[in-house]
Amino acid sequence: MAANENTKFQINYKLNDGTLINLYASDVKDLETGLADLGMISTLIRSVGNDLHGGATSLETTLVSAGVNPTVAAVAQQFNATPVAQTPAAPLAGHTCRHGVMALREGTSARGPWKGYMCAAPKGATDKCDTIWVR
Repeated sequence: MAANENTKFQINYKLNDGTLINLYASDVKDLETGLADLGMISTLIRSVGNDLHGGATSLETTLVSAGVNPTVAAVAQQFNATPVAQTPAAPLAGHTCRHGVMALREGTSARGPWKGYMCAAPKGATDKCDTIWVR
């Protein structure tokens, strides 16, 4: 439904799932009534939107909308689980220097193709490590 010639007030809401709600009012009283009505049916609007989108709300969205912000410990306790710290991945068959994991780069110059591990220090750094060339 679009606004008509009697519309003096228009309020548009866009929900997180992309649903658009437009409220049109011809005067302040009509606006107040419309806002009150929207407030009363807001839970229904969310529920219908959820149903139409296949119930695809995440657990996190559900918990946050309910005012719950669980910690890892709280979730672990709820499921009688033991949290496991994720170990950082080892560098993939590459080289490291004092600046971190060296990046494998390759290209072609006037003398032919080249390949080498480049230091992770920023361009122009005075303490940049030497390239390890792959022959």
